[in-house]
Amino acid sequence: MRNDTSIQGSPRRRNQRLCVRKAALFLCFAVVVTLLGAPLTACNHSPAVVIHSAGGAVTVPVEIADTPDRRATGLMYRRDVAPDAGMLFLFAQASPQKFWMKNTPLPLDMIFIGPTAKIVGIVADTKPFTTNPLGPDEPSQYVLEVNAGFAAKHGLAVGDQVEFLRVHTAAVE
Repeated sequence: MRNDTSIQGSPRRRNQRLCVRKAALFLCFAVVVTLLGAPLTACNHSPAVVIHSAGGAVTVPVEIADTPDRRATGLMYRRDVAPDAGMLFLFAQASPQKFWMKNTPLPLDMIFIGPTAKIVGIVADTKPFTTNPLGPDEPSQYVLEVNAGFAAKHGLAVGDQVEFLRVHTAAVE
């Protein structure tokens, strides 16, 4: 009769069981990391604007100004805006939009976007606190405000195509 307890308790057998446990632990760890990591990248529900310029596509996370109060306040009183982020102003219809810098301490670039989602004008490096109305005569339905120098840094130009991600344009007040 064989002594199975001596085989099961052998160093070789213990080493095999340890390897199996380590493999199972690693597999569990990989599954947890996958399950936790996927939602972190896939659940980005923040609105964004993608501008397709000659230099390539640039994505801008945006705050939305889609009501009269939000549009009137805009970026007033803000001391900073995150780099490569901005505020997107939504209007129910296209018309020549004019913006001023009253109570806005930041120099900004204003990117005016027409109803066909193409840039129709850019006002770069605005002067803080000015009350001069700024904007192209071309009708725009959307205006993207970003930090001054953004348009030049990314080579943006009139005619560049714009794409809206997670921006609900139908519910504009």
